[in-house]
Order: sequence, then C-alpha cells, then structure tokens
Amino acid sequence: MNVFLVLLLIAAMIATVVALVRGVITFLKASSDEVRGEGPSASSLRSNKLMQARILFQAIAILIVVVILFAAGRT
Repeated sequence: MNVFLVLLLIAAMIATVVALVRGVITFLKASSDEVRGEGPSASSLRSNKLMQARILFQAIAILIVVVILFAAGRT
C-alpha cells in the first residue's frame, strides 16, 4: 500500500512540475502579447488554466502525503 502511495505521490509531483513549467512558458508568451496591447490573449487564458491545474496537482500531492503519514502512524 505504501509503495502505491509513494508512486502516486511521485506522479503527482511530476504533474505539478510539468504544469508549472508549461504555465510559466505560456505566461511568458502571453506577456509579450499583452505588451503589444492586444488584451487578454488565448495564451493568457491557457496560462491561467495551467496554473490552476498546478494548484490542483499540489493539493493532490499534499493529500497523498497526509494519507502516507496517517498510514505510517498506525503501524
């Protein structure tokens, strides 16, 4: 059970990093579009969605850590 939770935690952490990197890259692209005065672009909206996904993945990782700590405390 612990091995499964640790693997799940690693997957959630990798998903968090991937969403963070993609969000930052998209944010930099959106920033250059906004400098030109075109308003909120599709890149800006995508960056926002990626950062929301990052927060979701972080919350999942924290919940998995809590479950692991509870499981370790029982034994």
